[in-house]
Order: sequence, then structure tokens, then C-alpha cells
Amino acid sequence: MRALGAKTGQAIVLLLIAGSGMVAIARGMSLTFLAIRLQGDFGLSPALIGVLIGIGPLLGAAVSPFAGTISDRIGRRVVLTAALLFAGLGLVGLGLAQSVMAFALAHVVSSVAAAVYEPVSRALMSDAAPENLRLKMFSWRYLVINAGWAVGPMIGLAIGANSPLPFVIAGAVHFVFAASIFIVVPAVLASSSQAKAASSPGLRRLSAALRDRRLLFYVGGGILLLAVYGQWSVTLSQYLTTNLADGMKVFALLVTTNATVVVLATAPARMLIERVGPLKAMVLGCVLFLAGELGFAISMDATMLIGFMVVFTIGEVLVVPAEYVLVDRISNDGNRGAYFGAHSLSAVGNFFGPLLGGLALGAFGGQGMFMLFAILAAGSAVLFAIGHASPPPASVDGEAVGVGGEIAGEALHRSHRPVFA
Repeated sequence: MRALGAKTGQAIVLLLIAGSGMVAIARGMSLTFLAIRLQGDFGLSPALIGVLIGIGPLLGAAVSPFAGTISDRIGRRVVLTAALLFAGLGLVGLGLAQSVMAFALAHVVSSVAAAVYEPVSRALMSDAAPENLRLKMFSWRYLVINAGWAVGPMIGLAIGANSPLPFVIAGAVHFVFAASIFIVVPAVLASSSQAKAASSPGLRRLSAALRDRRLLFYVGGGILLLAVYGQWSVTLSQYLTTNLADGMKVFALLVTTNATVVVLATAPARMLIERVGPLKAMVLGCVLFLAGELGFAISMDATMLIGFMVVFTIGEVLVVPAEYVLVDRISNDGNRGAYFGAHSLSAVGNFFGPLLGGLALGAFGGQGMFMLFAILAAGSAVLFAIGHASPPPASVDGEAVGVGGEIAGEALHRSHRPVFA
């Protein structure tokens, strides 16, 4: 891609950054209120809502490790265009669905398409940008995604959180982005990295990565983490709308608070991680998650909820880059793709979070649900500590980087929240 000229690469990077921001706004104004629509339109219980919303990310987690390999073989443009089109169709379907079955099908289509889009879009940005500019490009992408999630929920609330219009608009944004990708990105991308990937035994690399005990503990810790923060809006929205008179407005404020704090705290969090190391930052982030969940349990009004959301979100901006750095340190240039692909299996936490949270909310109320998430946060810290202390495997695909290895710059700037959350 870079061989085709700086202007082409610049156009692609700018398109991906701008498109990521617009899609984040679209997703924020629609998917943020998914649980509320299920509860209001279909009368589903918290447990059923958790299952229905969680099944999409679960299937997406099974697909995402292979998305990059597919794009290496048939081209980034084809995969990205198809993923965006299907994601858009899924969102329109979510808005127009008149039955639970139709709603579930649309959600699965959108979630799987999202899981395909994310790793391929990052790969395309790396294709298009020279190495010395990639850190800056990923940083800008990180910023616009979270800015989009900061304003999206308020736009959705203004349009009508219970109406299908936000979903239809979100789908149209995806269609426009898909057309732009098809027009701007060349059909054939020739790069040495793609040629290597096309001829390399990807399944063997993935299998070798999954034999590394350190990575397995990191995946387990990541599952618990995502259960806590990956889909927090699903269970929190149900709790607020049933326990506060103006619960929907408070929920929109909390979503905006979360995204705003992420934008403001990203740079300080990165400096802290570089200073104390990724494991200590990870443990601190888990402690803040625990404090935030306990704070939600005792909160009596919107002011307290917003304050503890700030605590919760600071934990988020610490654990996400720290987690990527920990995975990066046990990998090397020969197996990094396989390690991060295997680590993406932790996305199943997006399924267990809404499921377990919904069950706890229905059985024990909000306090029981928040206590459960606090326990999961503590358990995640333990798993990451065990993984960090574990020895490297006797034989992997290439020599793994030691604990004292260099922190990869790009890992510090990977987005905590995919465009398709």
C-alpha cells in the first residue's frame, strides 16, 4: 500500500479515522439503548436480555481470530466493505425488528460483522501508514472513537431512545462508510507482510500460542475484565431504568461521562503505565473497578453515580492498554499476530457479563449484581498476576519476549472500545 504513494496512504488513513468517529457516534446513539428497547418493546427479563445481547459478541469472538487471515488472502477492501454492509443491515434490522427472533438475528449479524471489521481495519491502517507514523495514527483513531461514544448517546436520546430511527440512521452511516472504503482503497494490496501471511500456517501459530500458560491466564483474566466493563451499559441501564424515575437520562449522562473520562485520562494513564509497569497498572485498574462497582451499589443519586463512574472509567483506561502491553511482552515478531488473535478469545466476556449480570440483577437486585462484578474484577487481577509469574513455554513459534522486554508503542494506543462495541 505504501508503495502506491504517500497520498493514497494518507487518504486511506484519514478515511479510517474519520469513518471510525462517525461509526462510533452512530453505534453510540443506537446500541447504547439496546437493553432498554428489549425491556420496553418485548418485555424480556434481565437474564434473557443478557443472553440475547451477549450471544452476538460470543459468536464474534469465535470469528475474530481468523478475520485478519481472511483479509490477507482475499484483500482488505473486500472484507471491510462486506463487514460494514452487513453491520449496517444488522443495525437497520435491530431498529425494524418486530419479534425477538428477528431482533436476535439482526444482533448476531451486526456483532459478527463488527468482529470481522475491527482487526482488519487496524491491519489496513498499518498497511497505509509508514511505521514512524503508525503510533500517531492509532492515537488519533483512539481519540475519535471515544469522542464519538461521548456524544452518540446524547444524540440518540434527543432523537428518541425507544424509536427505530437511531438504528436506521446508524445503518445508513455504515453504508456510506462501506461505499467510501470501496472507492478509496485500491483493489489489490501488495505488501511483504501479506505475502508472508498468505503462505504461513496460521492455524499452527494459533495452536502454539494457546499452549503458552501465560497467555491462557491473560485470556482468562481478560474474560473476567470484559465481563465487568465490556458490556456494562447493558446491566446498568436495566438497573437505572427500573430504580430511578429519570433513569434513562441518568444512564445517558453516565455513558457520556465514561467516554469523556476515557478521552481525558488516556495520556496520563499511558504515562503511569510506562512508569510503574503494566502489571501494577493492571492491578490498580482492577482495584478501581472494584471500588466503582461497590460505589454503584451504595449510590443514592445521580451525583454519586457519576462520581463512581469516573473511578470506574479510570480503571478502564489503565487495564486496557496494560493488558495489550502484557500480551505484547510475551510475544515476538514471528508470533505476535497469533498471540493477539488468541487473546481476542477473551471477548467471550462480553457474553458472560450481560448473562451473569442479568441473572444476578433478577435474583438479588442491583446490590447483588454490583457485588458480583466487584468479585470478578478482583479475580481478574489474580489471574493476570499468576500469568505474569508463569514461565515461558518450552517451545513456541519463535522465542518469546521476556518480562523485561520493550513495551511496544502501538500496544499502548490500541482502542479500549472497538468502533463496533
